[in-house]
Amino acid sequence: MKLSDWAKKQGVTYRSAWGNFKAGKIPNSYRLESGAIIVPDDEVTRAEFIVTYARVSSNENKNNLVSQSQRLVDFCNANGWQTHLNIQEIGSGLNDNRKKLSKVLEEGQLTKLVVEHKDRLTRFGFNYIEILCKHIGCELVVINNTKDNKEDLIQDFVSIITSFCARIYGQRRTKRSTEKLIKQLEKDSD
Repeated sequence: MKLSDWAKKQGVTYRSAWGNFKAGKIPNSYRLESGAIIVPDDEVTRAEFIVTYARVSSNENKNNLVSQSQRLVDFCNANGWQTHLNIQEIGSGLNDNRKKLSKVLEEGQLTKLVVEHKDRLTRFGFNYIEILCKHIGCELVVINNTKDNKEDLIQDFVSIITSFCARIYGQRRTKRSTEKLIKQLEKDSD
């Protein structure tokens, strides 16, 4: 196929494709005597599209959202990855209706999804998101994979209680109830 067709399939400009050809980044591509550049069909691959995803539970943690997002970008830069989209979202980890995350997964354009912790992506159902990412050809990168199951279990329990309290009593009461519950859990675990 011609380089212009290849560029369209990759979702890049012809100028970018030309730069990649000149730099030798398109394997097995060649120039005909007429000057046309040909890319073999078997070399048609998706262009890399890296997305970072930062999430906090509430507006109170908005400063953490910005610093979390910056840490993700710094991680990508340190690995030589150029990020194309840096998503910042405020919402519960139990809420499965996060518009920005849903949109980028539905579009299926991303090749890497970078998150700081599993729980920044979701509290439950992480494996389902991982399977979805594999299905759409996306690598899911978790920077800090915690190995402490006890800590994860307690945090999951707190998340469930918070979710149910929010439904029953409303947000203000939930915060106070959750704080009391957390103190009690910490006291019990000591």
